[in-house]
Amino acid sequence: MSAVEFIGSSDAKVDSKGRLFFPASFRKIMQETGEAGLIMRKDVFQNCLVLYPESVWKTQLAGLRSRLSRWDRREQMIFRQFVADVELLTLDANGRVLLPKRYRDMVGILQDVRWVGMADTIELWPGERMNEPFMEPEEFSTELERLMNGESLTENESR
Repeated sequence: MSAVEFIGSSDAKVDSKGRLFFPASFRKIMQETGEAGLIMRKDVFQNCLVLYPESVWKTQLAGLRSRLSRWDRREQMIFRQFVADVELLTLDANGRVLLPKRYRDMVGILQDVRWVGMADTIELWPGERMNEPFMEPEEFSTELERLMNGESLTENESR
């Protein structure tokens, strides 16, 4: 299995049954890498859904599990919270996925959505965010310049 690398974005519409077409370019990557299913959960930080190919999910889960003690009540609650509200998605014969209503409601997806490739995961954003930048262009260029020059964001915040 080769490494998964989703890039770019694509717009789509959710139909009346909650289905939407999975972008063809992402479908091709799934096929090429031998990935069969996706694990979906709400993002921890942003108001979007994150789709993990199964192999990426397993790696993320193992990494989180290795950092948390099974014998620490709070750490068990963190792990439980992370894994409790996930959904396994599969593509139907027409290349669509079903987004359960509770997930659409969690992030405010009505009809329009934007798929965003994030290298090893895919984000699904509500339509009303489609024309908004994630960061203002000037802030983005400033922060990217700092990062590419070897300065971490935390170094920048301590100034």
